[in-house]
Order: sequence, then structure tokens, then C-alpha cells
Amino acid sequence: MARQFDRVPELSLKSFTEGSADERREFIDALMAGFQYFGFIILKDHAVRRELLARAYEMSKAFFDRPVAEKMKFAAGPDGQRGYTPFGREHAKDASVGDLKEFWHVGREFAAASPLSDIYPPNVWPENPQRFRETFLQLYSALEEAGFAMLEALAPSLGLADDYFPKMATNGNSILRLLHYPPIPDNADPRAVRAAAHEDINLITILVAAEGGGLELLDRDGKWLAIETEPDNLIVDAGDMLARATNDVIPATTHRVVNPKGPNVSRYSMPFFMHPHSEAVLECIPGCKGAGAKYPPITADAFLKQRLEEIGLAG
Repeated sequence: MARQFDRVPELSLKSFTEGSADERREFIDALMAGFQYFGFIILKDHAVRRELLARAYEMSKAFFDRPVAEKMKFAAGPDGQRGYTPFGREHAKDASVGDLKEFWHVGREFAAASPLSDIYPPNVWPENPQRFRETFLQLYSALEEAGFAMLEALAPSLGLADDYFPKMATNGNSILRLLHYPPIPDNADPRAVRAAAHEDINLITILVAAEGGGLELLDRDGKWLAIETEPDNLIVDAGDMLARATNDVIPATTHRVVNPKGPNVSRYSMPFFMHPHSEAVLECIPGCKGAGAKYPPITADAFLKQRLEEIGLAG
């Protein structure tokens, strides 16, 4: 498509949630254009509190600073969907070496009495740092709220009811990932990078602007473009599930985290991967069919399991 931006567009969420009809329309159009051209947008004026973000980063650092043996007490199960995943286990699809990162997954929690309480695996929680569980459940909720607004804003451009994607994502299998990229080890495989080129699996990803650079997207001209923004902003990108549902009208964008070019120091980030509920069907939206649907319908759960096997977190 024709270039409409020279850089990843920066949008104000308040212009959609609190703005006039004209401001909402401008946000909706810019979101769609940004996703189609870059696959990414930057979101400012959101409701995720600065204090919460600062506390979350402090606690993430405190956890990852612990000895590996202590972290492994909270090792994730075979699907990697809750708890700790050690350095080097995950790799990009079709990659021959693991990424240079470790991470922790927080999933949705239901009250014990809820009929939905057993549909996803339970979270695991360390006793220290204190307030770890409270902090990351608060952050999960705040990022999900922003995500629902983004999903609602996508609908008009695709000829859908406003609640089409939010209904799909309600009680979804969304994941908050706390990421730590340690300093590059001296013995690291020369082919390995912090996060090899990949596309996200889910509908959309909402990324808290990282402490440390390195995130790059592959633009539609085949050039790598660094994504940088203020630390309080959110970075939003489109994933494979959204691409599949829109018949690639909104493509999933390849991105990576490159190794540091300056001081060899840690990098921390916190992406929120917004997923549908497990029984949601990913099928071509009628207005996106064009010459025909490229992909057969598949449940979100089946698609997720297929992709987790491809990146080394299942199977």
C-alpha cells in the first residue's frame, strides 16, 4: 500500500475513548492505516499508571536477579504458559538456535468458584518480591483494558460490529510476559540474537515500552526500522490470529530484538499478548474475502498449540 507515514504513527487513546466523533474517526482511520503499513502503532494517553509501570519493572528486575536454581522452582509446564521459562529455551519459528532471553508468564485468573476456573492452567507466584502477584494482576488488567479499546477501534474499518473482536477476546487466553534479555554471554552462539525475527501468534500485542533499545520491525519495503518511544507509551502490533481473520488485510509484521550495539547490558520488556478464548473460531471476515479466503477456519486453541510447538514451547 502507499506510504502514509514516515515513522510508526503515534496515536492518543483518549481521542478514541473520550474524543468527539471526528476525533474517534481520525483515530480509527490512523489505526487501520498504521497496522496495514507498519503492523505497529504507538499509543499514548492511555490509562496504565506510570507508578504501576515503574513498580512492575522494579519487581521484574528483582525476580530475574535471583539465582537460576531459585527461578527454576517456578519452571513453566510443557506448554510454557505459566511461570518461568529459562534462558535459551524459546526460539523463533524455523530458527536453529534459541533466543537470548528468559521470561515469566502471567495468565488470566478466575475466582475459585467460577465455572471457568479450570479452563486455563493456574498461575504460579513467588513469595518474593512482595506484591509480585498484586502488581502483575493489576498490570494484566490495565493492559487488557487498553487492548479491548484497540480491538473495538479496529471493527469499523473491517465492516464489523464494535464488539466483534472484544467478544472473541473476553475471557481469552491472554498472557502477560515479563522478559529479561541478559548481557550477551561470551560463549553465545554467533547466530543467536535476543529475539530472532518472528511474528506474534495472537490478535494484538501491547508492549510496555522497554527499558533498553533493540526492537525493530521489517517494513513493507523490506527494511528494518527501529521502534523507539517514550517510556510511558505502549507499542501495539498485529499478530498472526488477526492476520488470519482479516485474510492478511492486516498482515502480521515481522519484528526482532537485536543484540546491543553499545554497552552489553540487560534489557527488560513486558508484552501483553491478547488472545481469543479457546473456542473462538479464526475464520475469514466476510468483508476481507476478496478473491477468496486464504486460510481454513481453525479454533484459537488449535492454532495456538500448533504455533507453540513451532517455537519450542510445546510438544
